[in-house]
Amino acid sequence: MKASEALLWSIALPGFGQLLNRKIIKGIVLIILEFFVNVLGNLNTVLFLSFHGEIEEAIAHADYQWLLFYPCLYFFAMWDAYRDAGGGNKPYSFLPFVFSAYFVTIGTIYSSSFTIFEVVLGPIWLPILSVLPGVLAGLLLQMLFRKRLLSMEEK
Repeated sequence: MKASEALLWSIALPGFGQLLNRKIIKGIVLIILEFFVNVLGNLNTVLFLSFHGEIEEAIAHADYQWLLFYPCLYFFAMWDAYRDAGGGNKPYSFLPFVFSAYFVTIGTIYSSSFTIFEVVLGPIWLPILSVLPGVLAGLLLQMLFRKRLLSMEEK
């Protein structure tokens, strides 16, 4: 199986990539964790309301104590499925995933109050927008650490 296939299935639902990689117990555990965080954080309701532009209502329904677990669970599941399928063999390949989890967590924390052009983006849109700077920060650090590793190996 290609690493990109496992990654994309894991994006669809954490744990699916692990099932494809025949890591059945790990996949089931991730699916159960995703289910609990999703239900207890009211994620589906928050998603529905956010996509319909009802941001204040989405904020009111969000249980941030549970939603804050989601970014790390989500990006770990992606990284793990990708790695188990043979991707991410180069040094520091995990950094874009880790920094995406960090930035999305920060986006979730500030999602009820942070505004862009006086618009509150809420618990779905600000975290989604936080993925890009997370990936970019991870890629930048990955590049810098790999260059440093190469220069240390040449000495």
